[in-house]
Parts: sequence; C-alpha cells; structure tokens
Amino acid sequence: MGDHQTDFQGDVLEAIRNAITDAIPGAQVQASGGGGHFSIEVVSQAFEGKRLLDKQRMVYMAIAHLMDGNMAPVHAVDSLKTIVP
Repeated sequence: MGDHQTDFQGDVLEAIRNAITDAIPGAQVQASGGGGHFSIEVVSQAFEGKRLLDKQRMVYMAIAHLMDGNMAPVHAVDSLKTIVP
C-alpha cells in the first residue's frame, strides 16, 4: 500500500461497509486496508445459489461510486471474499 490521492472526506472503511450493507441488507462486512487498496469480506444469505462472479459483481456494484474517477478513495480491491453463512 502507498499513498493514494483522494478528495474523499470521511472514513473510507466505514463508507465501504455502509455501501455494501445498503445494497445487500443483512450482510456482515469486514473491510481493511488503506492507501486506496482494500480487502473486503462479505457474509450474506443473498449469495446463496449464486456463482462466484455474480457474488463479486453484487459487491463491486455496491461500491462502484467509491471507485469512480481519478480521485476515488478506492483504487483497488486486493482481496474479495463472498461467503454464504
């Protein structure tokens, strides 16, 4: 991880968690990282019966606004785990 310039104001980890739980109600979300690079783990019943790619798309769609533009707070998701409880 290094420095990643962003114009985002606030706690990026909280923003990631909130965006995912807003899009996937009942999800348990753990996010860690910084400098634009993050690891995310999401546990949700909503993933039941879905292919890995579809589960990952659900998460990426939820945080797309945090990855949009040159000054976005999320530059990369280095690790994404999607788990059915």
